[in-house]
Amino acid sequence: MTGGSSTGDADGFGPPVPEPPADFLVDAPEPDWLEHAFATGEWPEEATLGCRVVSRESRYDAPDPAAEPEPGWVAPGVDVGHPLLEAIRTATDVLSADGRTGLGWLSAPQTGIALVDAHRLVARASALVAVLVQHAEEVELHRSNGASTAAVWLANATATTRRDAYRFARVGEAIIGDTSRYRTHLAPACETGGVDTEQADVIVKALDALPQGLPAELRLQAEEAMVGFAADHDARALRAIGKRILTVIAPEVGEAHEAALLEREEREARATSRLSMVSDGLGRVWGRFVLPELHGAMLRKALDAYAAPQHLNTNDDPAQRFSAGRPTPERYGQAFQRLLEMLDQKDLPATGGTGATVVVTMTLESLLGGLASASLDTGGTISAAEARRLACEAGLIPAVLGTKSEVLDLGRTARFHTKAMRTAMATRDRGCVAEGCTRPPHQTHAHHLTAWAQGGHTNVHDGCLLCDQHHHQIHDPLYLVERLGTGKLRFTRRE
Repeated sequence: MTGGSSTGDADGFGPPVPEPPADFLVDAPEPDWLEHAFATGEWPEEATLGCRVVSRESRYDAPDPAAEPEPGWVAPGVDVGHPLLEAIRTATDVLSADGRTGLGWLSAPQTGIALVDAHRLVARASALVAVLVQHAEEVELHRSNGASTAAVWLANATATTRRDAYRFARVGEAIIGDTSRYRTHLAPACETGGVDTEQADVIVKALDALPQGLPAELRLQAEEAMVGFAADHDARALRAIGKRILTVIAPEVGEAHEAALLEREEREARATSRLSMVSDGLGRVWGRFVLPELHGAMLRKALDAYAAPQHLNTNDDPAQRFSAGRPTPERYGQAFQRLLEMLDQKDLPATGGTGATVVVTMTLESLLGGLASASLDTGGTISAAEARRLACEAGLIPAVLGTKSEVLDLGRTARFHTKAMRTAMATRDRGCVAEGCTRPPHQTHAHHLTAWAQGGHTNVHDGCLLCDQHHHQIHDPLYLVERLGTGKLRFTRRE
């Protein structure tokens, strides 16, 4: 043999390697189509055999894989915070820093900017609370502890008054979501802090009170106008504006609506008018009342006529001195007394066949200067000094009794000074005749220098003008009264 066989051993010698049987199969190697595609730039058709080809425009109909939770969202079993919670925590951390640091460096203009911005920040945070209360209602948070509503849950959890909690709920319900009523103008204003929740609540109530059949464009215009007014008006002013908002944007519609609204309010006010009084047994009567707007204004006007003037005098007794700083309720209390005392019984209707005038029963000795108390026909009692003072001018009738309780005199209101007499005394005295007092004539009472019961006459010569305080003092046994050559009266407290 001249040629080597590849089937022999390494040096060409050795036994021959037998050929494989004819039925022995060897698998062809798998082509690497990806390598082929990189090398040739083509993707052969053979590579797609047994595969489903889907175009880029169509969707494969296999079920979509479950979406992974976005970073920051709460997932069951995963300790990851919601982005809103993270934002609140971040804001809390920022505000936890001592805000007074460097406060002394703020100039006046910077302080103004800080105040406005801080208030706007509070308004934005309040709007977030309102939105969260509405969301809490949707997810039924209140069921977790048995509260009736999300607002009640908030009140319980934060020690907020239910009034404020329900305000948050009303505002949140009106501005959150695509179905909210006032999402066009009011919602953005709340979210940016331009309208606080108190203003927003007033706006919501005003817009909800608009007529049901009002066109949508007018309702939207009213919402825009109210939000605009909120930039310069507080909640109280907005409440008044809200009642007339239709008159502002659509006078022809607003006048009829306002008239109907006022008529309804007046009917309800008349129906709910109340006045209650009770005596406490200590010489005082406590009461409370509810009046329509008109009658409340009439009462305030009448009281202001007596209560508004400020006055200082030279009384030596601090307890009796009129102070310019007295609180308004005290002034109104004193004015109310004056108003009742000055009522003319002729202007009052008769009750039981007699005039609606209080009858004061007292003995002749008390009328002439004694200390025995006087009794009222209503069952109460007053001091003799108070009865003598009222006998001068107030619309009370003194029934003077003798030693055997027989009626000696039933005083008549004819003893009162006339308007002409008061005018003459005002021209002469120019006000209260007490020494050092500057109270003007229209704030004084007419007083008999010689008591009516002691033979005094109702005329200009025997009369003078005294303010309310000095009229009380001239009938008070604790004071001595001296008439000076100038016509003035000097009051001296007894030791």
